[in-house]
Amino acid sequence: MVYSKKVIEHFTHPKNLGKIKSPDGIGVAGNPVCGDIMTMYIKAGRKKKGRKTEEVLTDIKFETLGCAAAIATSSMITEMAKGKTIARALKITRNDVANELEGLPPIKMHCSNLAAEALHKAIEDYKTRKYRKII
Repeated sequence: MVYSKKVIEHFTHPKNLGKIKSPDGIGVAGNPVCGDIMTMYIKAGRKKKGRKTEEVLTDIKFETLGCAAAIATSSMITEMAKGKTIARALKITRNDVANELEGLPPIKMHCSNLAAEALHKAIEDYKTRKYRKII
């Protein structure tokens, strides 16, 4: 199996590895067939953009138990999502992650799907928690 230099870099030196104390959202995604499991932790805040205020991901971390591709995709998606608006982060797809990593072997594409799924679940968890605070 051949990995790109970016995959190897994110596997050997993962970015945003760890847990956030008191996260605003948590998302877990896993694949029982291959055994990969990813947990994403997010912190959200507000950023002024002109006259508007937008919700942004101020911090994001991950814990992943899995293969090199699982760790690399988790690391990459945190880099892609950090500082983005919630709406923009929700639009990150498995293909976006794979493209940023300069490709993944076809048999490892499911890892990019898990990374996107974990991020999206963390954002949905954040939205649910925020809604509960309002009512």
